[in-house]
Amino acid sequence: MDYYKVQLDENDMPKKWYNIVPDLKTPLEPPVNPATGKVATAAELEPIFAKELIRQEMSMEQYIDIPAEVLDLYKLFRPNPLRRAVNLEKYLKTPAKIYYKYEGESPTGSHKTNSSIPQVYYNMKQGSQRLTTETGAGQWGSALAFACNHFGLECMIYMVRSSFAQKPHRKTLMNLWNGKVAASPSNLTEYGRRVLKETPDTPGTLGIAISEAVEDALSTPNTRYTLGSVLNHVMLHQTIIGLETQKQFEMIEDYPDYVIACCGGGSNFGGLAFPFVKDKMNKNLDTQIIAVEPESCPSLTQGEYRYDFGDTGQLTPKLKMYTLGCEFVPPSMHAGGLRYHGCSPIISNLYADKIITAEALGQKDVFNAGVLFSQTEGITAAPESTHAICSAINKAIECKKTGEEKTIVFNLSGHGLLDMTYYQEFLEGKIV
Repeated sequence: MDYYKVQLDENDMPKKWYNIVPDLKTPLEPPVNPATGKVATAAELEPIFAKELIRQEMSMEQYIDIPAEVLDLYKLFRPNPLRRAVNLEKYLKTPAKIYYKYEGESPTGSHKTNSSIPQVYYNMKQGSQRLTTETGAGQWGSALAFACNHFGLECMIYMVRSSFAQKPHRKTLMNLWNGKVAASPSNLTEYGRRVLKETPDTPGTLGIAISEAVEDALSTPNTRYTLGSVLNHVMLHQTIIGLETQKQFEMIEDYPDYVIACCGGGSNFGGLAFPFVKDKMNKNLDTQIIAVEPESCPSLTQGEYRYDFGDTGQLTPKLKMYTLGCEFVPPSMHAGGLRYHGCSPIISNLYADKIITAEALGQKDVFNAGVLFSQTEGITAAPESTHAICSAINKAIECKKTGEEKTIVFNLSGHGLLDMTYYQEFLEGKIV
């Protein structure tokens, strides 16, 4: 039987997040305090993060309970269906089966809400009154503003300048949920003012925006910082995507040969992939698990595996990850959520151990894939997600050549309904 959508009942939604850290082949290198050169302690992280998030960051528990209050808010949009791209398959004339997990049904239109809800919840329980963050394309900023509005916390968002200019409706969405938004670098922080003085025409980067948000949190009473990607606890929260997807494949008695997601900092990729990585390691499966990044910011495929700062201002602990260097300024591009110089330490660990693979794709190719997907499946994807779509199409075309009936699944991490400017520019031939 062919399925167009595989639905889970609300009662079947996962009740725990999966923590991959204790299952890693090579133990994860810890964060380092740059001031001491020693492993960063929980006490050193407490001025920045909520205590429960620090505990999760360092946890060796394989599964961590999702609080009832978080599950209740998840039910606004979860569980999400596993969809089959039947019309895309027909267009490609491929024997492959193409599935996608669609995260665009969340209130903010992306997967980021999976982590913003628990992060704000734990901060609220600890008594924080205000949170700061950075955002690239605006999905994380929107998600944090939504969760802060629900739990009654103030929200300050530093949005990368290039995206701030390109995505005005994202700013509107954040404002709608009572979030305050500043283009980064800004005049609101000492580091932002310094960057503007030295490079007044900078398009900004996620690294700069992180530095501003951390500085703000450290200098403002009752304020803490939150991050939408890269860190272990963010990867943990996102695994609800892959856990749901596993259950849905069990329902139809199938299993993917390819698991694909775009990768910047890594929350989208880790969310879908980590439960399948566990299967691959434990059951010695041949499943190919592929992180797709942009050619213009290829941290995995061209970066160095070493300790580096997570931000440009060098305020954060140093993480061992694949990095292009914390001072690297990626060119402005439409997939603003992938403009980050480094990658999650967990994903970097898996890539170094050759458990996952990575590929870098060009902007024109991924937009072509996004347009084709919209024309065949009716969903206009966020520019970040078009990288996964492009890779899935390439694998389906390979199956057409070989005649293999392989199963492909990718994470469609958000809709592109606030990205129409980019699609219009592509249709007008302005994106090359």
